[in-house]
Amino acid sequence: MRPHPEPLPADLRGLALELVRNEKFPVLATMDGEQPRARPVSPVRTDGFVVYVASMRGSHKTGEIDANSRVELCYMTDGHDQVRITGVAEVVANEPVVAEIWQANPLLRSYLGSPDNPEFVLYRIVPHRVRFMREWALEYHDVDI
Repeated sequence: MRPHPEPLPADLRGLALELVRNEKFPVLATMDGEQPRARPVSPVRTDGFVVYVASMRGSHKTGEIDANSRVELCYMTDGHDQVRITGVAEVVANEPVVAEIWQANPLLRSYLGSPDNPEFVLYRIVPHRVRFMREWALEYHDVDI
């Protein structure tokens, strides 16, 4: 017998935002030529559905994003509800934004030493589509960005 998921709330956007706030390690999908690549990431800032991710210039992730900036993040709860953020990764060059994120993230400071470290790159993932799915529902619902 197929399980019956909980009904969706009237405020689907609020539910999706709560899931993004609570789940700390989404999976980021990129393209490596014709091969999809996925890895967990630890966002350094989230503003609604806009997600900031730090990387190293020499990493495969950075090379893949530089070659094809279209990405997708998948957040998932222990109960398997999902939020998928499909968008474009942009390099953040705005110095005040970089400085704010740098100051708020001790791990970045301890790992990279300085925001001027040439290996440090900061991406802003700007969504063009957000979808939510309840566990076992097998149906995605578009969420207002």
